[in-house]
Amino acid sequence: MKLSNIFSRRNRILLRELVITDFKLRYQGSALGYLWSLLRPLFLFAIMYVVFGNFLRVGDAVEHFSVYLLLGVVFWTFFTEATNQGLASIVNHGDLIRKINFPKYIIVVSGSLSALINLALNLVIIVIFTVINGVHLHLSALLFPIYIVELYIFALSLAFFLSAAFVKFRDVSHIWEVLLLGAFYATPILYPLALVVKQAGSNVAQVLMMNPVAQIIQDARYSLVTHQTLRLYDLTSNLLIQVVPFLIVIFFAIFAGLYFKKHSGYFSENV
Repeated sequence: MKLSNIFSRRNRILLRELVITDFKLRYQGSALGYLWSLLRPLFLFAIMYVVFGNFLRVGDAVEHFSVYLLLGVVFWTFFTEATNQGLASIVNHGDLIRKINFPKYIIVVSGSLSALINLALNLVIIVIFTVINGVHLHLSALLFPIYIVELYIFALSLAFFLSAAFVKFRDVSHIWEVLLLGAFYATPILYPLALVVKQAGSNVAQVLMMNPVAQIIQDARYSLVTHQTLRLYDLTSNLLIQVVPFLIVIFFAIFAGLYFKKHSGYFSENV
């Protein structure tokens, strides 16, 4: 028991140091430093709000559209950051893996925790926006942390799979970049889901909402911003369809864990 406690404590220390080091190195030499973790999603939000909110007017029918849009941008930024950092995490720490014997999953988790810290900082901005915009919070806001946990589990699961696959297949990074670009526009971040229902029909909207990230963003918007937000539950009464995003998250959590464990023994030989 004592031996296992020593190792678990050692792993926790290593995880903490990796998170701190990663967070420091990312902004090393930058004049604004950690502020970039806040400015990047805010700049992206500002551009999108001007184009899609003021010019294209896609958010006219959406209550508190600025907070609605910002929440989607922040969640998507976290998802892309966590998966992209996870993808290259094993390869980038090749020297460490060859020198020290430790559980390799710590490296992937450290990258996801670094992204989670950025998410926490950006959530402070969202809280400020909700206050400025006079968003009235309902009891459904208590469910908001659940969607953050779901998003983190999904992103971490993909990070485990991508990190192990990238060790062997370097084309994975290019494929994932293309998939992320397509998923961004297929996820109702820039536009309300009601617009998809109006233009393409409910069936197309249901297909888009089977993406766990889309389901998480819409449910989070419903719980925190406005109950006008369409969710998968509002598009269909079919329970089997409603649980598809959750089943996808569970599948990837199990599959990615097994895939990573199977290939982790060969990391030191291939990185």
